Amino acid sequence: MQADFIIVGSGSAGSALAYRLSEDGKHSVLVLEFGGSDLGPFIQMPAALAWPMSMDRYNWGYLSEPEPNLNDRRITAPRGKVIGGSSSINGMVYVRGHAEDFNRWEELGARGWAYADVLPYFKRMEHSHGGEEGWRGGDGPLHVQRGGVANPLFRTFVDAGRQAGFETTDDYNGSKQEGFGLMEQTIWQARRWSAANAYLKPALKRPNVRLLRGFARRIVIEDGRAVGVEIERSGKIEVVRANREVIVSASSFNSPKLLMLSGIGPAEHLQEMGIEVKADRPGVGANLQDHMEFYFQQISLKPVTLYSWLPWFWQGVAGAQWMLFKSGLGASNQFEACAFLRSSAGVKQPDIQYHFLPVAISYDGKAAAKSHGFQVHVGYNLSKSRGSVTLRSADPKADPVIRFNYMSHPEDWQKFRHCVRLTREIFGQKAFEPYRGPEIQPGEHVQTDDEIDAFLREHLESAYHPCGTCKMGDRDDPMAVVDHETRVIGVDALRVADSSIFPHITYGNLNGPSIMTGEKAADHILGRQPLARSNQQPWISPRWETSDR
Repeated sequence: MQADFIIVGSGSAGSALAYRLSEDGKHSVLVLEFGGSDLGPFIQMPAALAWPMSMDRYNWGYLSEPEPNLNDRRITAPRGKVIGGSSSINGMVYVRGHAEDFNRWEELGARGWAYADVLPYFKRMEHSHGGEEGWRGGDGPLHVQRGGVANPLFRTFVDAGRQAGFETTDDYNGSKQEGFGLMEQTIWQARRWSAANAYLKPALKRPNVRLLRGFARRIVIEDGRAVGVEIERSGKIEVVRANREVIVSASSFNSPKLLMLSGIGPAEHLQEMGIEVKADRPGVGANLQDHMEFYFQQISLKPVTLYSWLPWFWQGVAGAQWMLFKSGLGASNQFEACAFLRSSAGVKQPDIQYHFLPVAISYDGKAAAKSHGFQVHVGYNLSKSRGSVTLRSADPKADPVIRFNYMSHPEDWQKFRHCVRLTREIFGQKAFEPYRGPEIQPGEHVQTDDEIDAFLREHLESAYHPCGTCKMGDRDDPMAVVDHETRVIGVDALRVADSSIFPHITYGNLNGPSIMTGEKAADHILGRQPLARSNQQPWISPRWETSDR
């Protein structure tokens, strides 16, 4: 019941940490995970991605508090409760983020996390199939591929973007993110290539790594130093002890919750909960950020979409093809085309993201139209709205209080209205003429700002990219929770390494940056010299000051 390093959580960052901290064989590593096995088709079959997210067995099942700007709706806030964490229930979309995201991190106090610093870690972790030469990794644990692009609508979407005057990109994770192109997937040999498959399972084959099933209740702190983790296992409460350090990688909801239960957080809030204050860090649970999106859906005049495969019988056929031959529709998440666009002139980096899908359907698997259709998930990705995570009570089993405070900044409304009108322009291009039927959602009657705002209030959803609740920054920043080496400020031998430490949300899906965080944190923990900085210069539109395209 002890190890040199104890990692709380086996998700994207935690799995990468387990792999790297144990790599040289010098240190023992214990990974604590409350969730169970990731075996079975619901998780491993890429096309089944809607299932694990809706299953209590695999998902913590959190809900936000009523969101005042979204008709007081409680927004679903899933996090993975399974080996591999959220990388085992996500959409398997791989986006590094834009270079400017990481430069912004450094400006916000995360020294040594600029793009030049993190690019070598993205390369170290990747095994890219078809990525841009010189910009991508070739022998890392994380396989990244493109889909088969068999459906004609994927190319149609890219062609429509070109016709609308936008850039195209051959590899948005290479030198040029901006533009329309083919989407990358964390899928390999027709299986979800989660952090568990890429990192944790290979690490567990080493004699110095163990996985322990248990519920983490609090960090044990003695004389200002983290010495272990109190867990509940088989109905008994016990302590696992760390000889060197405890690393919390439990998600943007559970990491701040665990710190607060351990006495690390805003002193006034902890005292209200009856928790002894070990370190007054007001930033714990603050700075919550997320991406929002809505579905823009159109009827297809041609029967080329996935609608034919929605009946149970045909889903069974696709499942059987995957089970027997690891082929067919089951082998892809169906996100195979995308776009990364700037919302206006004067915006230097892309801030609007599109995922294209050749079917009109929601995440819960319900068809929006009783006919063939297609859709994009579209969202403004650099919102200034900020929320919080706080404790509901001192009971470790109580869900955290999650307040995203979505759409609280007026700019969000302006940007999302633009998303509606821009998508109409893209779907209105000549490339879509053979396919374009009536608009399903928002609907052609939704035109004015007020009408669009009413649609958004009812239909905006989380893209499930929460981050920022244990912000990384300068040690003299009162709102920083960890320093630039991921050490919790005010407590020795304790670190946090997951998406909660992002000072600012990255542009795009967060799984890639979360894994990178685990990779880089491992070098800091082991006291290694960070990888040499890159001198590569990414593409920035020469027209960014005067045009959005």
